[in-house]
Formats: sequence, structure tokens, C-alpha cells
Amino acid sequence: MSFDLLLPFQFPFMQNAFLIGLIVAVPTALLSCFLVLKGWALMGDAVSHAILPGVVLAWITGLPLILGAFAAGMGCALLTGYLAENSRVKRDTVMGVVFSGMFGLGIVLYTQVNTTQHLDHILYGNMLGVGPRDLWTAGLISAAVALVLLLKWRDFLLHAFDPAQAKASGLPVAFLHYALLSILSLTVVATLSATGLILAVALLIAPGAIAFLTVRRFGAMLAVSIVVCALSMSAGTYLSFWIDSAPAPTVVLILTTVFIVAFARRLWATKRASRRAAA
Repeated sequence: MSFDLLLPFQFPFMQNAFLIGLIVAVPTALLSCFLVLKGWALMGDAVSHAILPGVVLAWITGLPLILGAFAAGMGCALLTGYLAENSRVKRDTVMGVVFSGMFGLGIVLYTQVNTTQHLDHILYGNMLGVGPRDLWTAGLISAAVALVLLLKWRDFLLHAFDPAQAKASGLPVAFLHYALLSILSLTVVATLSATGLILAVALLIAPGAIAFLTVRRFGAMLAVSIVVCALSMSAGTYLSFWIDSAPAPTVVLILTTVFIVAFARRLWATKRASRRAAA
């Protein structure tokens, strides 16, 4: 029976799937905490979708896909920030327009590519097809992102809560703003091989949202989000082997289930505290 339970770990493609899942779990979990606190959930969605035209153009011109993805992600983030700061339109409206426009451009370019090689793995991910190059790329990006966030988490935290106070304290607010956007773009690039563009937003929001519902302190929130994301990635990959499904959407379903449980637990705890106060 134990051999049956360990069967998924005996295939090299499953080993790579587990490994890349754990690699991208750390930076996405850390970043999700800042995005949740700052209210940038839609920004994560926008950047992940806006990367598509950059990927397609990079493939057409023969450039590395990671270069096109990062350029498109940063272009979307910078354009969104510029339009929001220089117009009366609210930031969420600007993000919706920019992200839908760039995603539409990417789809048009994608349908015009005349080749036998499909780019579906960019949209939906291909955890079962990652190779050493994907692991190294995701590993290097993840290590750099995690290092920056862990070293500067207090600065990013103050910037997320109160930009005015951060500026008054002497912090480079503009630099932190664009540094967080750069980190967001790099993190989405790192998750390309794992979850693809469409499902990457789940990794950038769900772990932080679950941790936010579970703990009170930000340090604990970072730790809980990493544990939740890593366990969900491993459990989703493992379960997908037995139910014959794609790993990425299975991971997203597990994260969604954990979020619902955390939300129900928080709601129950709040109602119980209210009844005690009334008594």
C-alpha cells in the first residue's frame, strides 16, 4: 500500500512538477500578502494577463519568452500607474482597461501565429512538462524575489498600509512602488511554467487572503501563506496524478477550498465572540 501512495514520486516528470511547485510557492505566497494588504489583487490579475502579447511577440521574433513576458508586464504596470496618476479615472478602472486591451492584443497575435508549436502552456501552464531550464529559471527568479521581500518587508509593509507615513518617514515611496511592480512582473514570469498566465493570479491572491483570515500579525501572515501555498501546490500535484487531471487547476481548486474553510472559520469565530460579548 505504501508503494502505491509513493507511486507519483517515482516518475521524473512528477518529481519536476513537485519541485517547481515548491519553488514558486515561496515568492508567490510572500507577494500575495503585500498585494492583499495593499488592495492590489486586480493588479496581479492585470499583469498576469498583460504578459501574453509580450510572450507571443518574443516567440515570433525568436527572443527568450521570459524577456518578452517581463517587458510586457512592466509596460502594463508602468502604463497603469501613469494613467492613474495623470487622469481623473480611478486606478481599478484604468487597470481593467489596460489589462483587457493587452490581453485582447495577445489573443489576436496568438491566433495569427502560423506554427505547429502551440503556446497553450503559456496560458494554462504545463507542470508535467517542465525541464531543467524551467526549474533553474523559476529557481533563480524565486530566490531573488523572496530575498528582496524578506529583507525589505518592513518598508513594503509601511508603504502598503500608509504611503503618506512612509514618505514622511523618509522612505523612497516611488522606488518602493515600482520595485513592487517589478517584483510582481518577475513573479508572474517565474510561474509561467507552473500555472500559466490565467491561473497565476490564484497563487498571487489566495495564500495571502487565507493567511489574512487566519492570523493577526504580519510576520505570522507571511509564514502561514508560505505553508498554505506549499502544501496546496504539493497536494494539488499529488491529487492530479490519481484523478487524471491537470495539476495547475487542481492546485487552484484546493486553494479555493482552503479559503472557503478559513472564511467559514473566521465567520464562526466572529459570531461566537459577538454572542459572548452580548452575554
